[in-house]
Amino acid sequence: MACSSGSSANMSSINVSTPSMAVTADTVDQKTCPLVFEIYGKIWNVQARLGQGVSASVYRVNSGQASSAVKEFQLDAQCGDYGYLKESSVLEKIQGHKNIVTLFGMFTNHNPFGVATHCLLLELLDVSVSELLARVSNQGHSMWLIQHCARDVLEALNFLHREGYVHADLKPRNILWSADDECFKLIDFGLSFKEGHQDVKYIQTDGYRAPEAELQNSLAQAGLESGSGCTTAVDLWSLGIILLEMFSGIKLKGTVKSQGWKDNSSAVVDHIFSSNAVVYPAIPVFHLRDLIKSMLHNDPKLRSTAEAALINPFFSIPFAPHIEDLVLLPTPVLRLLNVIDDSHLYNEDEYEDIIEDMKEECQKYGTVVSLLIPKENPGKGQVFVEYANAGDSKEAQRLLTGRTFDGLTGMRLHVQHKSHNPSHPKPLWICLLNVITF
Repeated sequence: MACSSGSSANMSSINVSTPSMAVTADTVDQKTCPLVFEIYGKIWNVQARLGQGVSASVYRVNSGQASSAVKEFQLDAQCGDYGYLKESSVLEKIQGHKNIVTLFGMFTNHNPFGVATHCLLLELLDVSVSELLARVSNQGHSMWLIQHCARDVLEALNFLHREGYVHADLKPRNILWSADDECFKLIDFGLSFKEGHQDVKYIQTDGYRAPEAELQNSLAQAGLESGSGCTTAVDLWSLGIILLEMFSGIKLKGTVKSQGWKDNSSAVVDHIFSSNAVVYPAIPVFHLRDLIKSMLHNDPKLRSTAEAALINPFFSIPFAPHIEDLVLLPTPVLRLLNVIDDSHLYNEDEYEDIIEDMKEECQKYGTVVSLLIPKENPGKGQVFVEYANAGDSKEAQRLLTGRTFDGLTGMRLHVQHKSHNPSHPKPLWICLLNVITF
């Protein structure tokens, strides 16, 4: 199959819809971004800055063989290395859970100006829940996506809380999708602490802050000490707000600060559900509403634990993903639309030739595990290309952007899908990465 950047009357341009990063990635600026990191004797090139905060910056880096994330901590004149030491210490002790970001290692970076900074080498993740919320503004997510996110985060919190830790900054930006593991993961443990040994007075982000944390912050600002530290219950409050935002499709910062919420938050939750429930099945809505309410008691002692929340009836209901869900969440599979017309599907010789051509072209961008062109609905006229990993799939999507194809007259294929999670086999077309329209 011929591939070029030009146009032709016999060729069709490729348009790619790309899920954005969790944080808008800056192009590499030599004045503000390091160009490379030397990590364990190997040079990693900086491809983009994924985020920048007061105490640290996060970069996407590539070694030529793999991509990762580097979190570089700025030196703090008052606190020294406290932020780096705190987060690395917590991460080291909670490694091994599938819903918590993986820490690959720690290193010191020496920049050309002679300044040494401490860094964490982390698993590179994909789209955040914050980004997902922005993409479906005022509509709300499907029950499948809400359930998937809720279960993954609760699994992470259940593990974290059993280990005695409070995350203390749960918010949409700190929940990211892993394309390789096909699950959501928690990141950013800079405010985390051992329950009963709270060493940070100001915890959680405005809009996701539990009432007891709000009170503690207010007392700290007034120079007063609170009677006791916050508990793991603050994380459940934050998750309750996040799930309510995913259901409603709206940010609730103003709502949770309103007098109506303070007077009767349960009534506000009921109103949100009654306003949105018309597009959802009644029983799942009922269970989701009660699950969220169980996390939003003003009294932390009455709030559900992560362990108890996981056995809520909401998680016993099977949901199928919507096509929009699968396009939003990057996976190792590319979905190509309008690649061929129906006439090619019924000519066996052309069909086999087209499959061979498609596979040959797609293999230029990574290892192709399988390729499927359905002959019947659903999916007729589409091509699904499964790569060995999400990295190859995303790289193929990037390189295919703007390309044109010729010679799409024929195909061949025998597909046997290999699930990335053997305990949850699924048909190839169920896991999608990006939509490419010819």
